[in-house]
Amino acid sequence: MSILRRFKDIMAANMNALLDKAENPEKMIDQYLRNLNQDLGKVKAETASVMAEEQRAKRELDECTSDMNKMEKYAMKALEAGNEDDAKRFLERKVQLASKQKELQSAYDLAASNASQMRQMHDKLVSDINELEAKRRMLKAKWSVAKTQQRINQFGSTTGADSRSSFDRMEDKINRALDEANAMAELNAEPKDDLEDLAAKYDEQVSVEDELAALKAKMQKEK
Repeated sequence: MSILRRFKDIMAANMNALLDKAENPEKMIDQYLRNLNQDLGKVKAETASVMAEEQRAKRELDECTSDMNKMEKYAMKALEAGNEDDAKRFLERKVQLASKQKELQSAYDLAASNASQMRQMHDKLVSDINELEAKRRMLKAKWSVAKTQQRINQFGSTTGADSRSSFDRMEDKINRALDEANAMAELNAEPKDDLEDLAAKYDEQVSVEDELAALKAKMQKEK
């Protein structure tokens, strides 16, 4: 059955591996859930069909077994009545039914195996969907926090760089203005008379001897 092969692949799928490869886990898990719910509807319909086939095969097998038992009882009654030929006819029918029973048993075994597999797949899909529903809520919460943190990081990085750049530009502008003001003040100052500096060189200067004499006089006076 093609559907059995299809959903065996679903059962073997590693959901966590799929999520790890996803660029956007939130979208990935939503899409995966939609696919699983669609698959679940198909699996339910197919499972119901296979289970109905199992029940039909079981009913035919039981009916055949019941007919065999009836033929044997009739053969016993015929023997008790001394009618051996009638007993043989009932036993011949039983032999025919025994051959049919083997075929019906094989058909039932196959139908029961298919139904068991389909029920397992149905239960696995239901379990996966429940797990994904819980994981979706968790991932969406984490994804929202992650995106918010990324925006904060990006905003902080951008505004920090802009602030430093603006501050540096203002500092450069102030420094240029200060340099220009100092230069203008120097240009506006009156020319300096070099002769005054030369005269100061020859002004009367206090010598060490004079200082020593003054200090001795002060000490003598204090006595």
